[in-house]
Amino acid sequence: MTSIRHNDGVLDAARDCVLAYGVRRTTLTDVARRAGVSRMTIYRRWPDVRTLVADLMTREWVGVVEELDLADPVRAVVEGVRGLRSHPLWRKIVEADPELLLPYLLDRRGASHEAILEVLERAVGDPGRARAVLLVAQSFLLSAPTMLGPVTMDELDAELTALLEAYLG
Repeated sequence: MTSIRHNDGVLDAARDCVLAYGVRRTTLTDVARRAGVSRMTIYRRWPDVRTLVADLMTREWVGVVEELDLADPVRAVVEGVRGLRSHPLWRKIVEADPELLLPYLLDRRGASHEAILEVLERAVGDPGRARAVLLVAQSFLLSAPTMLGPVTMDELDAELTALLEAYLG
């Protein structure tokens, strides 16, 4: 039996609730109702919405990375940044609940970081380089919108490509 912590029906319901209401206004009761399971079933696995959303974010972000063609690591990283930047859940969290991302930026790596680092280490062949690439990509993901005008997002992505090509050779 698959653990409910990785139950796509529950995670899909959580995604729908977050997209509709934002993280702060989503309750485990809302998620249980949408998933068609009891509230206690969810409470046994997730003590709160933040834990459930953390699992959801991991599923969604890793899903974006898993779709990338790693034969060209530079292109894969740039496409990954674009994919995350346009992902509906990412956009909703950044717009409505950006404080949810702070622990992953300032205090600790999350499961998504670990999974992405594993992929990057295989792609670039070195743990230190993988971490540097992730830090650069994360910067372009989070802060690129603040650097728009007079340049466009496409121009910034071209700069990310140039940085990575120079670094990764």
